[in-house]
Amino acid sequence: MSLHRISRTWLAAAVVVGTLVGGFATPAAGATPSGPVVHTPAGALMGVANGTTDEFLGVPYATPPVGALRWQPPQPAAHWSGVRAATAFAPHCAQPVTAFGRPSMSEDCLYLNVFTAAGSQHGSKRPVMVWIHGGALVTGESDDYDPTALVQDGTVVVTINYRLGAFGFLAHPALTARPGGPSGDYGLMDQQAALRWVQRNVGAFGGDAHDVTVFGESAGGLSTLSQLASPGAHGLFEHAIVESGSYNPTQASLATAEAAGQAFATKAGCADQTAACLRNLPVSTILANEDTAGYTPDVDGQVLVRTLRDSFTSGRFNRVPVMDGTNHDEWRLFVAANELAGHPVTAANYQAMITGTLGVSPSIASAIAAQYPLSAFPSPSIALGAVGTDAIFACNALTLDDELTHFVPTFAYEFNDENAPQPLLPPVSFPYGAAHASELQYLFKIPTTFTADQMRLSATMQRNWTGFATRGFPSVFWPLFNGTGLMQSLVPPRPSPEANFAAAHHCAFWSPLLG
Repeated sequence: MSLHRISRTWLAAAVVVGTLVGGFATPAAGATPSGPVVHTPAGALMGVANGTTDEFLGVPYATPPVGALRWQPPQPAAHWSGVRAATAFAPHCAQPVTAFGRPSMSEDCLYLNVFTAAGSQHGSKRPVMVWIHGGALVTGESDDYDPTALVQDGTVVVTINYRLGAFGFLAHPALTARPGGPSGDYGLMDQQAALRWVQRNVGAFGGDAHDVTVFGESAGGLSTLSQLASPGAHGLFEHAIVESGSYNPTQASLATAEAAGQAFATKAGCADQTAACLRNLPVSTILANEDTAGYTPDVDGQVLVRTLRDSFTSGRFNRVPVMDGTNHDEWRLFVAANELAGHPVTAANYQAMITGTLGVSPSIASAIAAQYPLSAFPSPSIALGAVGTDAIFACNALTLDDELTHFVPTFAYEFNDENAPQPLLPPVSFPYGAAHASELQYLFKIPTTFTADQMRLSATMQRNWTGFATRGFPSVFWPLFNGTGLMQSLVPPRPSPEANFAAAHHCAFWSPLLG
């Protein structure tokens, strides 16, 4: 039995959580109405001065993917004359109404934002960090993350939008550019277009195009892994940071993805299965009929030519230093989301919840429940949180680290602040611990209250992330993973090495199931 395919339950929960992550402070708040001007190959941009940071917001990196360009690879953005205002965030990509997010009906969304130190000049050669947001590849936007602290540590930070949901990941035979692909990975193509924009333009903002780090969390982490594996991203970055992104190591084939696309077309009213019909569908119709359980990339033959697992096992990927990590209690956030939706975990439904979470048979769920007996946990919710954390995140991340370390310098971490504030969801019947996405508030500027020890951890993490972007290894002592199982435990006030990750997360038990 393999657990390569993530359950629909988890992906649906990730849609909610990815949108919740969008509750961060808007970087432009308080910015002055006029500011610095930079000259790029496409034209001049006027940004906003916001304290120690200059911000250039809503910068186009591709032609709007509308009309005949819907479900096409992104095309270069048009040049402009005069000075273009880059003083407000552009619309984010089309996404549905959710309980916590900001819906969008806009397909004109391929924009990015650049944050750099005030007064940075061309030729400053600062390391560049390109952030890919999470949200199950269905929700999320670039304007939810304030990278001021990372900029103050000496970097230029770029945050990007990319096509989401069916707009970004629908595969269909009528949309395939050539026999055998590409089809379905338009969101990944957008990310590569943004990285190419960085190569051409970031020098004007004081960045070094030869020192680029791509990083992301959750679906953004999966995207980062996809760019590591994609031939089209070769040479576009020098380092990669993956936060909670190793949950989907084996992607669907093009044939499987296209079959799902044909089912979507029929459901959406395109029984003739033609590209013309699909490209004429209203945005609202696409959103109403897309797979609300989330999307993953497919092995389309061009953007991805093999699964992530095959890429990293064989060494056929873009070989750059990698920092990879997970959070100790990832799955508790999704257990909490289900409890808040009226579906708490109980002793009576524990095994059924395991079946629904992992998509396994009742007999395998029984074996898992025996490995994670309720008697060993404070509550059934905590028990299911451990099951989901270990099966979906932790042990897949450990396998990834084992694969990568054969080919590239690999630095692994576990975020372990069990008292991390929870800014995304209200209180539930159990503690959140170090839940999914809880590390983000330690890297980005988010309105929350930290203890003195948590402030120290936050500052250390920021230095490690920017140090890795600068030199390819963290700033504070951090052991190479190097096949020893050693990783860094990010715990306040001072991170320290840990060596018991595999045992703590029952990875010997999960290894036969994960394949």
